[in-house]
Amino acid sequence: MALVFATALILVLVGSMARAASEPKYGGVLNATLSEPPPSFSIHEEATVAAVWPMMPCYNNLVLFDPLKKQESLNTIIGELAEKWAWQDGGKALVFHLRKGVKWHDGQPFTSKDVKHTFDVVREAPGAPAKLRVNPRKLWYENVSSIDTPDPDTVIFRLKRPQPSLLLMLASGYSPVYPAHVPPAELRTKCVGTGPFKLKEYRAGEYVDLIKNPDYMIKGRPYLDGIRYVIIRERGTRYSAIQAGRMDIAYPLEVAKTIAESVKQAVPSMVLVETSTNVNDHILVNFKRPLFQDSRVRRAINLAIDRKGYIQAGRQGAAISGGITLPKPYGVWGLPEKEQAKMPGFGDPVKNKAEAKKVLAEAGYGPGKPLKVTVSTRAISYYVDIASYIIDQLRQVGIEATLEQVETGVWHPKLTRREYDMAVNLTGIGPDDPDANLFENFKCGSPRNYSEYCNPEVDRLIEEQSQTLDPAKRLQLVHDLDTRLQLEGARLLLGWSKEYYLMWPSVKNLVPHQSVYNYGRMQEVWLDK
Repeated sequence: MALVFATALILVLVGSMARAASEPKYGGVLNATLSEPPPSFSIHEEATVAAVWPMMPCYNNLVLFDPLKKQESLNTIIGELAEKWAWQDGGKALVFHLRKGVKWHDGQPFTSKDVKHTFDVVREAPGAPAKLRVNPRKLWYENVSSIDTPDPDTVIFRLKRPQPSLLLMLASGYSPVYPAHVPPAELRTKCVGTGPFKLKEYRAGEYVDLIKNPDYMIKGRPYLDGIRYVIIRERGTRYSAIQAGRMDIAYPLEVAKTIAESVKQAVPSMVLVETSTNVNDHILVNFKRPLFQDSRVRRAINLAIDRKGYIQAGRQGAAISGGITLPKPYGVWGLPEKEQAKMPGFGDPVKNKAEAKKVLAEAGYGPGKPLKVTVSTRAISYYVDIASYIIDQLRQVGIEATLEQVETGVWHPKLTRREYDMAVNLTGIGPDDPDANLFENFKCGSPRNYSEYCNPEVDRLIEEQSQTLDPAKRLQLVHDLDTRLQLEGARLLLGWSKEYYLMWPSVKNLVPHQSVYNYGRMQEVWLDK
């Protein structure tokens, strides 16, 4: 009897300890790394995770992908500043009912006017109260005809045509709500949000310090007292800092499989999560340059690059083959593997390189007259890794390429102004949905259509797929667009990178998503220390 009682008591104690260990703890500062200083603090004006990652905790969206669910979809969207929402008018109106009593970090009340202000500015509506310096995602909201605010707690997005994807785009980390009472220009150097953390201090080139927002709209959140994002430019040094325990978590776009696995081997207790980034690697060719208006030149460059070699040599295995849209198992819309294998550069590399030389000869280039190009890329390791591989591949077909490394603060403005010949670039897609990708990157006139590719028929098909409600029909339209864009060389797609995310086991509730842009809110994260 005594033994039974003792056993029962032990089981009760063990159960209590397990529950206690799983219950979130308050306090502590999360130490995270950045690979470079944020180009600015204004998420709406930037096109890099270097801005989203440290600033996402400062803001809220109307809606957000559930931070605790790694695979994102319409079914994982939760409310933030919006308590509930509904489609009306046959899918041409999206109505949001907002939380009451929410305050900005400076104490001002949040209302529907802030939502209207934010998205009127982003979509550059007639009469918008301000203009963004750079506006990468303007075309996300091209279908919005007006934004109505019938009262302080209600916002209505009125659309020209049905667009189910709008909700997915609003759930991205790229879609925070800005305060109407603060000029957008000021938000480049400070954060006035409603989010779980406030900006405490930014020491340029060293760190970004965030501190807990005691008046956060969700009671009991956040768990952390603060977050420090330490800027460590050299990749090896960043990983050394994690391995030594000076940092709690990695940067979310290292794409360094072999290094991450080495750290895991050295510290077996380290948590290593394999996932997608929703970021594609590609080559941009500037259609404004006469050289690249020749489709033979674009095709030769495309054929020259061995995609299997890109995965193994350029990304050390941390990538998957794919085209314009993210392929399975991480994405929904990508071309089937057999179809993607038919695209230029994705077949037999020996045959492709032979054909590339032939096509170059037809365009007037060869041993006596080599094609000479400058290949620009961003001056950080995971860009340079790919650019170095590309230059070697081009050399093998007789193209003489010179590498130009460009600092981040200049990189996106340089692309926006089309001041390059060829560029090795990475493009992240906020949510896994064709609208977020196609409107932003391939539509005529889009600021992020960096290659200046323009085809009115493709524009028409982009709009057609957007309003197609039948999933099977929409998927076929997207596949047709994917194929056409690749064949026309709109962007020379290499593949989609994979992340091998490291964190110490003391970090709880940080769930890496299929997209690096959408899980940085940090309100659910806690430290078991």
